[in-house]
Amino acid sequence: MKKIVIIGPESTGKTTLTKQLAAHYDCPMVEEYARAYIDRLNRPYCEQDLLEIARGQVKSEDRFREVEAPYLFCDTDLRVIKIWSSLKYQQVHPWILDQIARRQYDAYLLTDIDLPWQPDPQREHPLDRLRLFEIYRAELASSGVLFTIISGTGSQRLEKAVNSVSAWSNVS
Repeated sequence: MKKIVIIGPESTGKTTLTKQLAAHYDCPMVEEYARAYIDRLNRPYCEQDLLEIARGQVKSEDRFREVEAPYLFCDTDLRVIKIWSSLKYQQVHPWILDQIARRQYDAYLLTDIDLPWQPDPQREHPLDRLRLFEIYRAELASSGVLFTIISGTGSQRLEKAVNSVSAWSNVS
């Protein structure tokens, strides 16, 4: 099973694209654990919560380890938590960094910031989208992982994503 991560700044259509890809390929998807975790909190999240979110994200992914499917689409991965923690707390828990080094993904789709901002109580950076996009791009480029930037609206995004997934499948 090829694991493909959809990653990018807030409000760039990651969840929508992940769902579309899973439906298009009739394959499973891993939801973003952070959203459900934060929704359950009766307080603002804190630095320790990021470690719990990371553990939950890993556990959610690992549930699909034995599933027979050509792809597993992941709505985010621990690199998002690394960036989030670095920006908000100026540090990243060593367990998160260790897991990033250990866990393998086949490719990443980096969602561009060309979609309009959608307000959401969990979103924190409406004015920093370009800076965050560049941080994500630099993170992926420096790690040497295979990635494509996905831009456009609606069906354009899905078409670009499907073309990327197909191209990666033909290479390996």
